[in-house]
Amino acid sequence: MPTAARSAASSSFTSSSSALTSPQGGRPADQREKRASAHKRGRRRLAAWAAIDPEARWAREWDRAYLLACAAGLMVDPLFLYAVSLSGPLMCVFVDGWFAATVTALRCMVDAVHAWNLLMRLRMAFAPDQDEETEEDADEQEGTKLQGSNDGVGGAALPAQLPRSKRGGLFLDLFVVLPVMQVVTWVGIPAMIRAGSTTSVMTVLMVAFLFEYLPKIYHSFRFLRRMQNVSGYIFGTIWWGIALNLMAYFVAAHAVGACWYLLGVQRATKCLREQLCDGRGGCAATALACARPLYYSGTTAGAGAVGADRLDWASNASARATCLDSGDNYEYGVYKWTVMLVANPSWLEKILLPIFWGLMTLSTFGNLASTTEWSEIVFNIVTITGGLILVTMLIGNIKVFLNATTSKKQAMHTRLRGVEWWMKRKNLPQSFRHRVRQYERQRWAATRGVDECRIVRDLPEGLRRDIKYHLCLDLVRQVPLFQHMDDLVLENICDRVKSLVFPKGEVVTNH
Repeated sequence: MPTAARSAASSSFTSSSSALTSPQGGRPADQREKRASAHKRGRRRLAAWAAIDPEARWAREWDRAYLLACAAGLMVDPLFLYAVSLSGPLMCVFVDGWFAATVTALRCMVDAVHAWNLLMRLRMAFAPDQDEETEEDADEQEGTKLQGSNDGVGGAALPAQLPRSKRGGLFLDLFVVLPVMQVVTWVGIPAMIRAGSTTSVMTVLMVAFLFEYLPKIYHSFRFLRRMQNVSGYIFGTIWWGIALNLMAYFVAAHAVGACWYLLGVQRATKCLREQLCDGRGGCAATALACARPLYYSGTTAGAGAVGADRLDWASNASARATCLDSGDNYEYGVYKWTVMLVANPSWLEKILLPIFWGLMTLSTFGNLASTTEWSEIVFNIVTITGGLILVTMLIGNIKVFLNATTSKKQAMHTRLRGVEWWMKRKNLPQSFRHRVRQYERQRWAATRGVDECRIVRDLPEGLRRDIKYHLCLDLVRQVPLFQHMDDLVLENICDRVKSLVFPKGEVVTNH
């Protein structure tokens, strides 16, 4: 009895101790399960937030709209170069405030489209793959154990990281949104004009423009190639391809013309500085800088508020005749036509003439008068070389597009001529000839010269069976005999179905 009592007591003690320790031992397991479930719910929320199908129709339409927005951005950025101008009455350098504000507003609209596209790219980049979700659902128990071990080490799940293969494209998307030209136009250029660095203003603005514009060109070209690799086409029609090539040529002419205008303003400023230094025997740092770097009117109003030295310089008829009235009295070189624009208050004339000059220069490959200044020679070399490349690509691409448009029609006309010659040689009746012509027309209207059977036949066997099953299943199930058959039989039937065209009124026979 004492032994039995001791054994019973020990057993009761053991059970009570186990009952006491089990809740304490179960708490870490419950916490691990809760953390694992919370982590899984977080992944699912991320997948729901980032649920963007790149193959969806609206996604493809957005890509096309974004490509046009990139082209619009390439048209907007060169407009910043026209903000710098010369005052005709005062012969000083200033920034057209209203023009700069208008271009900045346009640039903000384009940047908003870039920002929205960047957000969509981030959502697609952070979206978990379907394979990863399947593995998580299949190995839920193992994932719980791993989560428990991680909790013992660090206690928190690792944050989501951007895949390395997608970082370069997203960084480039972020770079094109940076307000480089806005900061330079509104902050840097006015500060330099106040300091009297009038000739360096154009150099800084040109460097900032190229620093932001060249990566934008690469970004647009990269996005265009990505669309072609994904879908094989962009807008689906040949004429859109021709339009895109002409648009690229026009954008190049616009950018070259804007650079030509800015360099012409720099050459005119250099001419005025030489006239100032020769006339006074000394060069004042702020003589060619307007009193107010930003003017919000077509002309530099408020001339009466300037000092006597500026008014004395504004009355220098010799400098005005040499630098602003005509381009024949100074070595302007290739910038001779810019004399009509540097002090012109008309925005439309200031933009259209450089575009015309850019189109003319890129199309004629030269015929440019040049001085011996190295920057002008480099500009001419780059312009002529770029024009040669662009015209060659434009002609080649348009030729390819036109050949793709007309080749199938030419093949159809060749086939029809051969059929007509054969019917005439065999002396077929007119009724037979009419039926043959009707068949050829309907076959062309149905296939547009594309041999569907040959395309499907050249595919791998598994892919061929899947495509034919997808195309023919609904058609086969319309036959009452095949409505209640299983999928395997229907798949074999679809694999043997052939696409044929029969004109209206023909008798269909089965062998």
